[in-house]
Amino acid sequence: MFNRRTALALPAIALARPASAQAAWPNRPLRMVIPWPPGQATDLIGRLIAQHLGERLGQTVVPENRPGAGGTIGADAVAKSPGDGYTLLSASGGPITFVPMVQRTPYDPERDFTPILGLGISPYILAVRSQFPAANAREFVDLLRANPGKYSFASSGVGGSQHLVTAVFNARAELDTLHVPFQGSTAAMAALMSGTVDYAIETPAGAWSLVRQGALRALGHSLPRLTNLLPGLPTLAEAAGLPGYGIGGWNGIMGPANIPAPIVERLVTELTAILAMPAVREKLEQIGLEPEPRGPDAFAALLREQRDVILPLIRRLGIRAE
Repeated sequence: MFNRRTALALPAIALARPASAQAAWPNRPLRMVIPWPPGQATDLIGRLIAQHLGERLGQTVVPENRPGAGGTIGADAVAKSPGDGYTLLSASGGPITFVPMVQRTPYDPERDFTPILGLGISPYILAVRSQFPAANAREFVDLLRANPGKYSFASSGVGGSQHLVTAVFNARAELDTLHVPFQGSTAAMAALMSGTVDYAIETPAGAWSLVRQGALRALGHSLPRLTNLLPGLPTLAEAAGLPGYGIGGWNGIMGPANIPAPIVERLVTELTAILAMPAVREKLEQIGLEPEPRGPDAFAALLREQRDVILPLIRRLGIRAE
């Protein structure tokens, strides 16, 4: 029966229904924290994913650069955010895998984040100056083994990804060489071209264009299989005679700990669909990332595998960040 009491209750009922509907995730913009400056590979990847994710979710995903301290400032901001699905991290190996191995960080990389989707893998390139007296990777290894302490390698800084990836390669190849750190890849590549140092294991973004210009020579790449990102370049496992060797950088999307499972599942579905888009795959490859989606469990397994490979070596060599 419709009466005055029923009529007075209608506005409350009408308001309650939209409020309940709006509780569904997402009902407001998200932010994608990028722990590096604009223009860096992780920034380009994060912005690309944010644009398409926003379109699929029907909510804007706002890129937010929080650079500094090797990516740990932005990563810490995400680690300390609520696990409600509204804060995401454009994640990479630096602040999640490498930096926590060589210095204390304000977050625990395993406990304080939710791995959502691994986006892909990046190779590293073993590069030498064009006049270096070794025609290929096997000759390179033989030459350096025969001359312990004589040759040097560049990196973009102590404890950074290039340093630690090179340390793994040196240990696997039984090389005794001198580490010369620089402030970033640009300075490291300039030193390599000038002959100040003898070799570097560098990202495609830092080295591949110089190889194509003839300023450097590439002897192989670090992935365990051939990659279309570096046509014609062999794996170091094969070219240097190091069976079983293989390591790469990675990029992915993470969030704070304790994101509800339904939200993680929705993000995995949408991100996987984005990675299947030909235009997105092409752009990621141009940035230097080989698209290779890994769900939460496989993504977490990749992170553990890299730590298990690299951490014992770091401890044995006593590598610490300066």
